[in-house]
Amino acid sequence: MIQSRLRRQALIVYFIADLITAIVGWLGFYLVRKWTETEVSLQDIIQDPNLFLGVIIVPAGWILLYAIFDEYRDIYRKSRLATLTKTFFLTLIGSLILFFTLILDDVVRDFRTYYSSFYTLFILHFLLFGVVRMILLTRASRKLKAGLVTFNTLIIGGNQNAVELYQEIYSREKSLGYKFIGFVDTNGQSTNDLEAFLPKQGGIDELATIIERENIEEAIVAIETSEHAKLSKILNILFDFDDRLLVKIIPDMYDIMLGTVKMNHVYGAVLIEIKRELMARWQRLAKRIMDIVVGAVMMVFFLPLMVYIAIRVRLSSPGPVFFAQERIGLNGHPFNILKFRSMYVDAEESGPQLSREGDDRCTRWGAVMRKWRLDELPQFWNVLRGDMSLVGPRPERKYYIDLISAHAPHYKQLLKVRPGITSWGAGEIRVCVHCR
Repeated sequence: MIQSRLRRQALIVYFIADLITAIVGWLGFYLVRKWTETEVSLQDIIQDPNLFLGVIIVPAGWILLYAIFDEYRDIYRKSRLATLTKTFFLTLIGSLILFFTLILDDVVRDFRTYYSSFYTLFILHFLLFGVVRMILLTRASRKLKAGLVTFNTLIIGGNQNAVELYQEIYSREKSLGYKFIGFVDTNGQSTNDLEAFLPKQGGIDELATIIERENIEEAIVAIETSEHAKLSKILNILFDFDDRLLVKIIPDMYDIMLGTVKMNHVYGAVLIEIKRELMARWQRLAKRIMDIVVGAVMMVFFLPLMVYIAIRVRLSSPGPVFFAQERIGLNGHPFNILKFRSMYVDAEESGPQLSREGDDRCTRWGAVMRKWRLDELPQFWNVLRGDMSLVGPRPERKYYIDLISAHAPHYKQLLKVRPGITSWGAGEIRVCVHCR
C-alpha cells in the first residue's frame, strides 16, 4: 500500500511538473517574441488578454498531446532515453501545431520572423520539458536502485534456470526494483532448487489466484528447456491480466518467442520484457475516431436502404424488425449486437445453433439478407456506441466462446481486441479447431 502511494504521488508530481513547464514555456515564448518582434511595452504585453488565454489553452494542449502519445504511467517504469527521444518528437509536433494555429496569423515585419519564432518555441519547450523530466526520472531511478521503490515479483519456474536468475539479480549491488514474493512450481516436483531461497506459492493451476492474492506486478518466466511445452499455458494465464502485470522472460527463451510476441526492450541486461500492447494509445484513439466518422457516414448513406429492408422484414413474417443478441466484446464485457431479423421468431428455442446454407429457420427475405450481409447494417450503430469496431474479430456468444476455448485456449486472447464488423465468425474458427 505504501509503495503504491509513493508511485502514485511520483506520477502526480510528474504530471504537475509537465503542466507548470508548459505554462512557463508559453509565458517565456510569448514575452520573448513580443518584446523582440514588436515595439510594445512590457506592461502592454502583460495586459494582453491573449497572453492569459494562451496560458489556459496552450498548456492544456501540451498535456493532451503527452497524455495521448507519451501516456502518464508509473514513472519508475520509464526509460530516460526513450522518454527524452519521445519528448523531442512530441515537442516538434506540438510546436508545429502551435505555429500553424496561433503564430502564423500574427502580423510580422518579414518572413524570417516566422522561422525565428518557430525555433524559439521548439527549443524553449524542448529544453524545459527535457530538463524537468530528466531530473524527475533520474530521482526515480536513484530511488529504484536504492531499493526504496519495489514491485511485487513472482518467478515462474523452480529449477536451475530460475535459481541462476534469482542469484544474478540478488547479487547485484544496485536494486532492479524486484521484491520477490516467491515462485510457482512448473514441473510438479515435491522439492525444487529455488525453495532454498524463496517460498513456493503453488503450481501453474494456481497461478491466477496467486497473482491476485499477492498483488503481483511483475512475473518472470524462467522455465527449463524441457518445460517449453507449458509456455503457452503459462502465457495464456498471464495475458488475462491487464497492463499492470509486466511479463518478462530469460534471454535463452528468445528463440521460441521470436515472431509470436512483440519484444519491448532488454531490462537490466538480464530479462526481456514482452510487450503485449497491440496498439499504442494514439493508435487506438485514431482507430476509434475513424470508427465514429465512418460509422456515422455509413448510417446516413445506407439510411434509405435500411428503411426499405425494415419494411421487407416487417412484411416477411410476424415479429420485430430488429434482432438483439448478447455477444462478448472487448475484455469479456457483454453487449447486445443489433441486426435485422432474418429468422422466424423463437428460431433457437431448442438451444444455440450456428446458421448454415439453406437454413430452414430463415425467412425467404432473411436468406437474401444473409447472402449479401444486409442484416448486419444496423451494426454500424454498435460501432458508434463503442461496442464494436469497423475492423476486428467477429463477436460471439459466450456459449461458443467456451466451446472453442476448450479446444483452443488461446482463442480467448481475441477478447483483448474490440470486435468488429469484418473478420471470421465463430463458425469458421470452430471448423478450423475441429480440423486440427
